[in-house]
Amino acid sequence: MYDQAKRQRFIAKAQEVYEALKGELEPAHQGEIVGIHPESGDHFLGRTLNDADQKAFAKYPDQWLYFVRIGSPEAALPLKTW
Repeated sequence: MYDQAKRQRFIAKAQEVYEALKGELEPAHQGEIVGIHPESGDHFLGRTLNDADQKAFAKYPDQWLYFVRIGSPEAALPLKTW
């Protein structure tokens, strides 16, 4: 994801999905990691980044997701599933 404009659109969409989910996620999963597939809105929870990635990879191998620490949306990054 090297095109800066594409990256920014990806992040913005993922942040919208997180905002829509946070009322559900934050009370029960504070501090865990959620991987968000912005195009579908699918999300994958894990206690660690690796846990969330493994779940995401099962459905979206080698695709970009946006990983966020629940309750700390500034702790987020786009990564390709591995």
